[in-house]
Amino acid sequence: MVTLVQSESVRLDPERLGGLYRQLGDAGAEDVVCRAIEELAVRLSHCERHWRQGDWRSLRKCARSLIAIAEQIGMVALARVARSVTDAVDNGDPVATSAVLFRLIRVGERSLTEVWDLQDMSI
Repeated sequence: MVTLVQSESVRLDPERLGGLYRQLGDAGAEDVVCRAIEELAVRLSHCERHWRQGDWRSLRKCARSLIAIAEQIGMVALARVARSVTDAVDNGDPVATSAVLFRLIRVGERSLTEVWDLQDMSI
């Protein structure tokens, strides 16, 4: 029996995160990052729900909203994969959309963990 282990590497832009802290101060940046993390987690689950319901328009809209939030806190890989989801929806390719969506979820989970860990290290 062969088991496929899927592991996604994530890319964070520490300069973007550092810029937030310099611009907003520790308390302000932590507030922005915490709200962004919560919103990303919610939107990732909404993307999956829209996919399960076959609601491609809402899935695209939700994935697009992930891009801006991810970029704000330096989640480069997450923003890139969210763009790929919107491209797959735009191309009308349900197989590619499914594959890229589940990659988005894996990258999203890893990215959220990475940012959370980075935040813990800076406190």
